[in-house]
Amino acid sequence: MKKILFSIFILSFFFLGKVKAENIKGNPEVGAELFKKNCTTCHSMDLEKKMVGPALSGVTEKRSREWLHKWIINNKSLRESGDKDAIAIYKEYGNLEMNLFPQLSEEQVDNILSFIQNPIKKKEEIEPHETSNENEIEEKQFLIKLIVFCFSILSLILLWILYRIQLLTKLLSETKDPIFDKKDFPINILYKKILGKKKIRWRILSCFVGFLFLIGIYGAWNFLMKIDVNKGYKPEQPIYFSHKIHSEINGIDCQYCHSSAKYSKVSGIPSANVCMNCHITIDEYKGDYLEKGKSRDEYNQEIQKIYHAVGWNPETREYSNKTHPIQWIRIHNMPDFVYFDHSQHIITGEEMIKKLKKVNSVCNACHGDVQKMDQVEMSSDFTMEWCISCHRNAEIDINNQYYKKYFSNEIKKERKTTVDMVGGTECAKCHY
Repeated sequence: MKKILFSIFILSFFFLGKVKAENIKGNPEVGAELFKKNCTTCHSMDLEKKMVGPALSGVTEKRSREWLHKWIINNKSLRESGDKDAIAIYKEYGNLEMNLFPQLSEEQVDNILSFIQNPIKKKEEIEPHETSNENEIEEKQFLIKLIVFCFSILSLILLWILYRIQLLTKLLSETKDPIFDKKDFPINILYKKILGKKKIRWRILSCFVGFLFLIGIYGAWNFLMKIDVNKGYKPEQPIYFSHKIHSEINGIDCQYCHSSAKYSKVSGIPSANVCMNCHITIDEYKGDYLEKGKSRDEYNQEIQKIYHAVGWNPETREYSNKTHPIQWIRIHNMPDFVYFDHSQHIITGEEMIKKLKKVNSVCNACHGDVQKMDQVEMSSDFTMEWCISCHRNAEIDINNQYYKKYFSNEIKKERKTTVDMVGGTECAKCHY
């Protein structure tokens, strides 16, 4: 009888555990998005790793649906009610307060729990860098074939030219026509009639020297005008950072990292602490996109460099006192005698600059499509001519309070008012 009762108890325990899991009805795909937006600050997306919060894999088997709902929506009130499990978890994790989510509906919580119960695992894909190697081999083979083909055609053309020269030489050697006399050969006639005269010879020589002089002046001027014009400058940074992954794919706004651009002269280089806002929970790259020639391991190594810089130990999840400042290489750097204010262009001129340059973000007007760049480069000339050209074509926002207050006399609704009309090309605006 004892054995039978024990067997019934064990079976009922597993049955009840299974019932707990089956009571949760939700959409795991929607739950994955909700989990990513609300929970990845403290919990790992793959549910297997313990981070700030515990690993959530199998939590739907351990706890009832009702308890999980109460814990997620308002864990504080659950603890205050005297729930022993809630208090135990709170103490286990060093009395850290879990965020409250009163804005989530029961359906949304069910979706999150459904995702935890049935995690969506992506199919293993062939690493793009492996396929890219195959593509590179095919491209090399195609180039070799193309070069061989071109050399073959060139060889045939040269053989034909040599054959025609041979025929012409034979014809000249056999003929006795006085037209082909060496003394009266066209080059000799040209020298005697034209180059033989001293005045003409000096004129031709002076024209040739003058032509070379003009080319020299043009070359020197062109060289001087390109000094410190660094369009296309693309240095290798100490930590590889893909703007395409962060800005375009993950949709991070430019001003989240370059927060000072809107309110100060410079856009600023974000500190590594800004990186850690996300990478304290994202310790490896799991995105679908891979740059050609790159692997996930390489991206993961760059994340480890951030941890090294700030002194973060991902295993113990603690900061050490050893930090190593990142020596970023500046790309966009105006000369010391030039004053440029980011805030003025972003706040005062944002709408009109976007309209003139036909861009979605005011940042793209000067820096190009940064969100599509893996490695950032200088996409514009940043010369004085380039700036003045923009000031002569960009209209001012007549509804902006700054222009209304200080340039009310210059603004006329019946005509186009550009930046240069309100002093945008005065020397002292940029050089003082």
